[in-house]
Amino acid sequence: MDFYFSLNLSFEQFKPYYQGIAEAVQVRDVNGKILQINGRHFRQFLTSEGVHGQFRLTIDSQGHFQSIKRVN
Repeated sequence: MDFYFSLNLSFEQFKPYYQGIAEAVQVRDVNGKILQINGRHFRQFLTSEGVHGQFRLTIDSQGHFQSIKRVN
């Protein structure tokens, strides 16, 4: 199952997730569903500007994380 959403966090806003102080990034997908995603999954997308873009989250039939990809 795939979920599509946008995320725009500055470097400072993302810092607690990078440091492990905060865990779940909360986003709303394009259909209005609220998702909580462990911040560690966004580390690969972090730049000096932060984490910005449109993403696709894929989960399996049990709701377990499979992958996250930037789609723009």
